[in-house]
Amino acid sequence: MRVERIFLVGFMGSGKSTVGRNLARAMAWKFIDLDDYIQQQEGITITQIFAQHGEKAFREMEKNAISEVSLLKNVIIATGGGAPCFHNNMSFMKEHGLTIYLFLNAEGLCERLMPARNSRPLIANKNKSELLAFIREKITEREPYYSKAHITADATTVGTEPYVNIIRLYQSQQQQ
Repeated sequence: MRVERIFLVGFMGSGKSTVGRNLARAMAWKFIDLDDYIQQQEGITITQIFAQHGEKAFREMEKNAISEVSLLKNVIIATGGGAPCFHNNMSFMKEHGLTIYLFLNAEGLCERLMPARNSRPLIANKNKSELLAFIREKITEREPYYSKAHITADATTVGTEPYVNIIRLYQSQQQQ
């Protein structure tokens, strides 16, 4: 089975967009950040969507966006941190591509997210201890979904070669 699309899943700050861009470049594939895709479709920011319509409406938009991008080929999709946890999205993504969970522990996520917290609606205005507590709570809720990914990868991995190798190995195993 040839992999035609790859869904990167994991908590916010795990590096999905960075890894996705670099991996797409290395594989000569297209890259889609699902949040950016939704913002372009809706004409407003994710923060505005949450403020004006609420999380429930955003999760519906996210589900629709996943369905739309699953029709594309040769594409790396960086999903939002909560995307696998709603509307049976994880099962859908697994059926339509290779899912890779970028794992990073709560402390590592907190360090990455502290500088950017005010641009992320779910963690805006949290101090470091509040942020760490929030991350731990959310990871506990989301881990059962993330862990269903085809592959779990260390989010501290540097460079694209290890990810390309993981994808090649997965493809060769599927062909056997």
